[in-house]
Amino acid sequence: MPRFAANLTMLFNEVPFLERFERAARAGFTAVEFLFPYGWTAEEIKSRLDANRLQLVLHNLPAGDWDGGERGIACHPDRVEEFRAGVDRAIAYAKVLGVKQLNCLAGKAPAGVPEDALRSTFVANLRYAARKLAGADLRLLIEPINRYDIPGFYLHRTDQALGILDEVGEPNLFVQYDIYHAQRTEGELAATLRKHLSRIAHVQLADNPGRHEPGTGEINYPFLFKLLDDIGYEGWIGCEYKPAGTTEAGLGWRQQMAL
Repeated sequence: MPRFAANLTMLFNEVPFLERFERAARAGFTAVEFLFPYGWTAEEIKSRLDANRLQLVLHNLPAGDWDGGERGIACHPDRVEEFRAGVDRAIAYAKVLGVKQLNCLAGKAPAGVPEDALRSTFVANLRYAARKLAGADLRLLIEPINRYDIPGFYLHRTDQALGILDEVGEPNLFVQYDIYHAQRTEGELAATLRKHLSRIAHVQLADNPGRHEPGTGEINYPFLFKLLDDIGYEGWIGCEYKPAGTTEAGLGWRQQMAL
C-alpha cells in the first residue's frame, strides 16, 4: 500500500510553517516533506518532527532567491560557488533532520546561455553534489518540472533527466518523479513508472487540471496507486498539491481510494 507524506509547503498553509507539523500528524500522516528548511534552525524543525512523531522524507537544496522568482541555480554557469555552498548547507540540515534524500532544482535557463553550457554546468554541479552527499550517506534527486507552470525551467522531461543521470554517472543520483508535472509535459505515466522504477527514488502527486488533490481531475490515481504496489515501489509519495478547499476537507480522497 502506498505511503503518503504531507508536503508542508502546500498543505496546511493557512497556518505558520512550524504549526503545520502538528496538523499533519492529526490528519493521520506519519511523514512530511517540504521545499526548504533554511528559514528556521534545524533544531527548531527537528523538535517539531520529534514532538509529532513524524519522519522527514525530502527537502531541497538551496535554490537561489525563491521569493524573487528564482527556481534553482544548478544550471547557471555564474552561480557555481553559490551552488556548492548550498550543498554544504543542505547536508548540515540533513544530518540534524534525519532526511535521507535531497532534491536539486535545476532552475530556469538564464537568457543567452547556450544549451551546451547549461547542460555541462548542471552535470558538473550534480556530480559535485552527488559525491558530497554520498559521503553523508544521502541520495540526490533531480525533478523534471513542466514549462506551463514554470516557463523556461531547464529540466522538463523524464528522458532528459535520465540522460543526465547517465552522464553524471553517480550511483546515488535518482529521478524525483512528479506525476502532475509528467502528465502536463508528456503523459505515459504508467509506462514510465514501470520502465524506469529502478531510477526513481521519490514520487509526488497532484491532479490535473488545477494541481488539486487526487480525484479532482483527469489522472486515474486508483490505477496508479495499484500499479506502484504491483511493480514494487517502496518509497514515499509526496502529496504536493494545492487543496481545492481546506487541507482537511480534501483528505477524503485517501478513504475514497481505499488507502
